Amino acid sequence: MGELLLEIKDLKKHFLIRGGFFRGVSGNVRAVDGISLQVYEGETLGIVGESGCGKSTLGRSILRLLEPTGGSIRFNGKDILKLSKSQMRAMRKEMQIVFQDPYASLNPRYTILQTLSEPLEVHGLADANTRKQQVHSMLQKVGLDPSYSSRFPHEFSGGQRQRIGIARALIVNPKLVILDEPVAALDVSIQSQIINLLEDLQNDFNLTYIFIAHDLSVVKHISDRVLVMYLGRMAELASSEELFFNPLHPYTQALLSAVPIPNPRMKRERVILQGDLPSPAKPPSGCVFHTRCPIAQDICKHEVPVWTEVKPEHFVACHFSSNSI
Repeated sequence: MGELLLEIKDLKKHFLIRGGFFRGVSGNVRAVDGISLQVYEGETLGIVGESGCGKSTLGRSILRLLEPTGGSIRFNGKDILKLSKSQMRAMRKEMQIVFQDPYASLNPRYTILQTLSEPLEVHGLADANTRKQQVHSMLQKVGLDPSYSSRFPHEFSGGQRQRIGIARALIVNPKLVILDEPVAALDVSIQSQIINLLEDLQNDFNLTYIFIAHDLSVVKHISDRVLVMYLGRMAELASSEELFFNPLHPYTQALLSAVPIPNPRMKRERVILQGDLPSPAKPPSGCVFHTRCPIAQDICKHEVPVWTEVKPEHFVACHFSSNSI
């Protein structure tokens, strides 16, 4: 691994629930509830879990697009939660995001030249003539013709728009890019092209990725390490190869059992979880997964499992990971 780039400790993001005549606070939604992890230069950290587990909220909280409720975030040794708005704006040159929806993430009134020039102008990185040259160069790097810079977003396909979104993130030469389900809204035939593009750009620009997704086959292909989240908390963290070969948490095992095998003659035993994902406004006591866990015992209802390194670089939060399915 490279040098430590991002260190998160006990990060929390809770959303207040307001109700009643006076709109008083009646509770809170624990979207992210105590995440601690490290991200190293040049690696791709995948984050997976069901919809509503807090993946995207975690990504946006790291960039302070959502202000965290608690914890600390250190990027290149700086605690970014202590930065002022102007300092944070300058820091965002180093930390960029690619959003899931390529249709909603681009301003329909801006040409592509205006869209890609804006970050350069905001950060004072180039004059008008140089900005145009840099935009054309970046369009080429993401596989688009520089002449497209005069067009508007509605003139492009979904895959082309996502390439533009990637170009916008990379044009300021960041160190960290958070990819928030960047291929989820695309056709399967286009997804592989975007994944290959991201890998090529990572090598060219020496980028560090946090790759948020629900498609485990994509995560396995692109990630060096994988974090599994459940109801705002960490369930398991390991290298991609180790996690997919030897999953220890019952939730991870259930997720992997649902991944299709590209061979009709091979069958995988499915692990079917009972019940629905609990509400993050009222998470279960003890282990938050115990209400759906096939191996849960009485201790799971009352005691929160300790985040434990059960093997080198393989962490899990489960009382009975060694007895898992």
